[in-house]
Amino acid sequence: MILRPKPALRHAFTLPGRTADAPVLPVPNWLRRSVPDPQSLAGRDVEDVALVAGAVLGAVDAVVRRQERWAGAWRQRLALAAGAVTARQAGRIEDEAALRDAVLLTRSGDDVGPAGHLLLAWRRLASRPAEELLKEKSLVAVLEEFGYAGDDEAVSNLADDLRQLAASDGAVGMMTDAITTAERHGFARTLGAWLADALLAQRLGWAYAMPLLGAEPVLGISARPRRSVVSSVATGIESNPERAKSLLAAQARAALRAIDLSAELERRADRLLAVAPKLRAKAADAVVDKLLSDDAIVASEKIAGISDRGLRRLFDRLAEFGAVRELSGRSTFRIYGL
Repeated sequence: MILRPKPALRHAFTLPGRTADAPVLPVPNWLRRSVPDPQSLAGRDVEDVALVAGAVLGAVDAVVRRQERWAGAWRQRLALAAGAVTARQAGRIEDEAALRDAVLLTRSGDDVGPAGHLLLAWRRLASRPAEELLKEKSLVAVLEEFGYAGDDEAVSNLADDLRQLAASDGAVGMMTDAITTAERHGFARTLGAWLADALLAQRLGWAYAMPLLGAEPVLGISARPRRSVVSSVATGIESNPERAKSLLAAQARAALRAIDLSAELERRADRLLAVAPKLRAKAADAVVDKLLSDDAIVASEKIAGISDRGLRRLFDRLAEFGAVRELSGRSTFRIYGL
């Protein structure tokens, strides 16, 4: 079981009348209709958009706190979507399938390429403990994955700013200021989205962060020139309410997509767990655990207790049961996942 710190009540987003352990219901239609797209923002107040974003995040929070066995696959599937959007914003042509190939089919020690590194950054967000994500060692690694060569002073300054944000009141201002902080240090908004997701996870007491904002194309890639930090981080809503409104709407849309994906993966995971007792392969339990904890598995994965041929036969059987999907569309170098 994943252990996580219990968050303070003032940090939690919850839907009215819902406890953290209650089963998650589909997002109500009225709330789904309230999530604004970029074209419908003009007539909305920032406070209204903030309430909608908080409500949808409350639904995500409820699913996270269920600590489902398929939560790892959920996070990594979100990371793949974020990686694809980030790659496209960086001018790359790799889609989700190409990114999946880059990471899963590249031999250990070989370079996964620039786009592959972007996916690794989002996979890092989804797989490393949330409390470690904003430490200087982690920031050095993620900056490299985003293509930046951060010097010690720059990383230290960024870490200091993020500590101020983490200690500030108000999740809304924290999220918007994470984007501003990235730009102030000369980084693209996509890195700011990564930082905002990490800060949100820490604020809500999640054991692992959810890659949410990275899949929002509206964030763009623009960055402001690097300049020294001469004052504490400004509050995003007061300094630029229109910008805050746009970012909050993006977060609401991202959270809604995460909820919809969780419902899909829950159905697929239930099917996999239903057929698992019928599997006779010695390493079947390990394979099922891997399928539930990651985006996908290559058919040549080295798993203790099962041969390459045995693993391929197991995947064929799972596919016959409708418990997994072959994701590559190839007859060789096949990749399987929920």
